Amino acid sequence: MSVDIDTKFVFQLDWNLLRTFLVIAEEHSITLAAHRLLRGQPSVSLALKRLETELGCRLIDRGHGTFRLTSAGRRLYAECSDMFGGVGRLPEAVRQSANEISGEINIVMASHVITPLFDKQLSSLSQAHPQIRFNIRIDTSVKVVQAVRERRASFGICLVNRKFQDVEYHLMYREYFGFYCGPSHPLFGRRRLKMADLRDYPAVSFDTEDINDALRPVALLRSKWGLDYDIVGRSSQLEEVRRMVQCGMGIGSLPIHVMKRDVADGLLWRLPPYDDPPEVDIFLVTNPGKRLNRAEELMIRQLKQTIAEIPLADRTYNEPF
Repeated sequence: MSVDIDTKFVFQLDWNLLRTFLVIAEEHSITLAAHRLLRGQPSVSLALKRLETELGCRLIDRGHGTFRLTSAGRRLYAECSDMFGGVGRLPEAVRQSANEISGEINIVMASHVITPLFDKQLSSLSQAHPQIRFNIRIDTSVKVVQAVRERRASFGICLVNRKFQDVEYHLMYREYFGFYCGPSHPLFGRRRLKMADLRDYPAVSFDTEDINDALRPVALLRSKWGLDYDIVGRSSQLEEVRRMVQCGMGIGSLPIHVMKRDVADGLLWRLPPYDDPPEVDIFLVTNPGKRLNRAEELMIRQLKQTIAEIPLADRTYNEPF
C-alpha cells in the first residue's frame, strides 16, 4: 500500500524540530532560544537547518544583525502556535468533567490597569472555580495587543493607539491623567498653580506619551504648554514613572484614581490642570480566531457582559474606589 508524501512527512518528522523553531521565532534569537530550551546554541542552529531541509525552504533570514522570518517562516509559526496551543489544551480536555471548569487563563495587561471590574471577575471566578489557574503578565500596550493577535494570550487589557481588524476591542473603562510632583520638587505643596507655572521644570513620562501613540491626550497637553522640552526619564511601567516623580526628578502624568492614596500619604502633589485633565480609554482586547478553553471562554464572556451592563459613566474613574 502506498503512502502519500504528506503522510510520510507527518510520520517521519521529528516534532521537536517544530517546537525548537517555535521558540526561535518567539525569542527572535537562536542564542535566547537555546537558553530557554536549556540546550547549546549549535544544537538549536542544527535543528533549524534540519527543519529547513525537511521542508525544502528557508524559514529565517539571518546574518549581519538581521533576523527575520521569511513568508514560509511566518506561515509555519502561525501553524505551530495553533498546533502547540492545541497540545497544551490536551490535559484539560482529558481531565475536565461536564460540571467542572478548569484550565489556565493567560492575561496580558498594561501596568496601570486598576479597575474593580477586573478585580471582581478575578475574585468571583477563583472562588466559583478553584481549578482555574491565572497567569497575569505586565507589558507595554503594543506588546499586549501583539500577544492577543498572535494568540499567546487569552485576552489583553491596555491602552489602544492603532486598531487591527483581526482582534476585537471593548471599552472597559475611562480614566483621567493628572500631573504630579514629588516631595522634594519646588512646586510640592503649592496651591492655586496654573499650567504656566509648570514650564521650565524637567519632566518624566511614559514611553507612549506621544501624539502618535496611546497617551496622545497627555502628549498634546504637554506640547500645548511647553512641558515636553526636557524629558529626563521615561518608562513603560507606571511604577517606575511614579518612582521618578516621587524622587523629584521631574513632573509626570499619572492616573488620578490610582494616585489618590499617594497624594493623601504625602508622596505626591497634584498639579494643574484641575478641572479638565486628559482622558484615556482602557480596552479589553480579544481575538475571535483563538481557540479558547472553558475557563477562558467564561472569563471573557463575563467581562464583556459586565461592560455591556454598566454605563460608561460608572466606568469612568477620576476618584479612588
